[in-house]
Amino acid sequence: MKLRKFVNWIIGAPSFVWLVVFYAIPMLLVFLIAFKPVDPFGGIGEGFTMKTWFDLRNPSYPSIIWRTLWQGVVSTAVCVALSIPISYQLSRMNSKLKNVFLLLIIVPFWTNFLIRIYAWKMFLHPDGAFKHLLVFLGLAQESTTLLYNQWAVLVVMIYTYLPFAVLPIYTAAEKFDFSLLDAAKDLGASSFYAFRRVFLPSISKGIGTAIMVVLIPALGAYLIPDLVGGPTSELIGDKIAQRVFSDRNLPHASALSALLMFVVFLPLVLTSWIKKLQQKKQKSE
Repeated sequence: MKLRKFVNWIIGAPSFVWLVVFYAIPMLLVFLIAFKPVDPFGGIGEGFTMKTWFDLRNPSYPSIIWRTLWQGVVSTAVCVALSIPISYQLSRMNSKLKNVFLLLIIVPFWTNFLIRIYAWKMFLHPDGAFKHLLVFLGLAQESTTLLYNQWAVLVVMIYTYLPFAVLPIYTAAEKFDFSLLDAAKDLGASSFYAFRRVFLPSISKGIGTAIMVVLIPALGAYLIPDLVGGPTSELIGDKIAQRVFSDRNLPHASALSALLMFVVFLPLVLTSWIKKLQQKKQKSE
């Protein structure tokens, strides 16, 4: 038993070291820098101060935080909602069709992220073909602006992060035994009821992974709102980038980053706590 534990520790040691060096330590440094003053040259001053945290009372921040939260949550929900039926159909296809569609899903990763955003910027341009088509069909007016608003940001975010949701859900769906759905139907369940009560619980881990993989980058996005959203669609990520590159205020950027990490970790902690309570309740029953 001791030998097995030692072997497991040796196997897990590289991953543990990786998490400590490239995740835990940088996160700790971000929190520490948030309590440091700014020197006149845009660096980190000596001593500690709470001024940076008091500066977060900027009147524009509540609206930016709210915009970041709702766009992150909505884009994640849409990506997951689209990924479930896509993954369901993919997992039931024959091998040849499945490989073709998986390739089409992965192809965007072969293109530079900036190029994909600029492609959407050209697609939604006021003088673009798509805008003229909508006007011709009567679905938009000449004064309608498809770019530089929060809806353009939301559309591009969904497009960008959709593959990140499809792949983990598809991985879970591929392992599902679809004969269970037929058994549920034989027992009188409708197709939708069997899908909801048999299929979805079986791929819940894939759905949970997809939510985390999409939600975290969506909350920290800054290139997408910067390029297609304009000044009225700023997210927390934009403010962090401004404080780092334009203002050279690293403590303020660190404080905003710490706030963003808190927003991300709080739901994770609450979800874990609720699951533990449910498990204890089930064991007691």
